[in-house]
Amino acid sequence: MDNFAAIDFETANYNHSSICTAGVVIVRDGRISESIYRLVRPRPNYYVTWFTEEIHGISWQDTINEPEFPSVWAEIAPRIAGLPLAAHNSQFDEGCLRAAFNVYGMEYPNYTFYCTCNASRRVFGKTLLNHKLDTVALRCGFELKNHHHALADAEACAWIAVKIL
Repeated sequence: MDNFAAIDFETANYNHSSICTAGVVIVRDGRISESIYRLVRPRPNYYVTWFTEEIHGISWQDTINEPEFPSVWAEIAPRIAGLPLAAHNSQFDEGCLRAAFNVYGMEYPNYTFYCTCNASRRVFGKTLLNHKLDTVALRCGFELKNHHHALADAEACAWIAVKIL
């Protein structure tokens, strides 16, 4: 794949719709052409769990004054129009995207998703200890230094996708 958008979401709590940050890396002709990182006021926004805050470091205070998903997506959508999306464990990220569209009553545009985790299993099989994002990225020549930061994870996913999709 030479043209696609790698995407990663972090959530505030166990609700898939509670996107609190989005990272998007747009790849054109096999090279990163644009990167987007946005904090998002999640919905529901009644709490950020200690578990999720421990993972990604984003607190309720970090997002309370940020725009909600529809505003953030209105900025992202035209930039990824017509591109397939890649995510590491795409089931989670597509689930988040669908849940957010649903919560806000937005019509979901049926994006095409590719999963770099599944691709890693096919390509590398048992030659890797596991198929976690940081492990696969390193195998593909990219050192993921800030795991669970949405933009860093999207960059790692883009790198993997260029190498093995």
